[in-house]
Amino acid sequence: MLIQSTWKNRLQVIIGLFIVLWVVELLNLALNHSLGNFGIYPRTLIGLRGIVLSPFIHHGIMHLSLNSIPFLVLGGLVILRGVPAFSSISIFIIVVGGAGVWLFARPAYHAGASGLIFGYFGFLVAAGWYEKKFLSIIIALVVLFLYGGIIWGVLPSRPFVSWEGHLFGLLAGVIGARFFLKKK
Repeated sequence: MLIQSTWKNRLQVIIGLFIVLWVVELLNLALNHSLGNFGIYPRTLIGLRGIVLSPFIHHGIMHLSLNSIPFLVLGGLVILRGVPAFSSISIFIIVVGGAGVWLFARPAYHAGASGLIFGYFGFLVAAGWYEKKFLSIIIALVVLFLYGGIIWGVLPSRPFVSWEGHLFGLLAGVIGARFFLKKK
């Protein structure tokens, strides 16, 4: 019974966050996308609030749609470690990745869950390296196979894409893996 409730809690958390992302986007749509101003605006006092809020704000239904499946898959793999670990890792990626964007990104509103998704990607791949456990290595290889192409997202490609959010999210995920996981 304990195992079932643990799995149930994990599923409730990841699906709950997914629903929150969509509710916020629908609210943003109803408000004519005015919530975009709550993203990270680098090196401004008001932009600091975006460090925490930006993963929940998207610039349209298409933006959130593109983030939805990777959030569920990669976030789902991270939450296999348990809700407390998932929460710690997610908060670390949001704060450290967001701080990197706030400090170093170009002046624009940076928003969306993609920084968090890149963080999950970095964490899962680095976990295979740092833990050197069979399951962590298999998960890292599967993640690389399924999502390895996203690594190109850390390079400047389109002016409306926050490659900085991708880059600092990825770095935060790798640093988080080193910080949270013990090398055996």
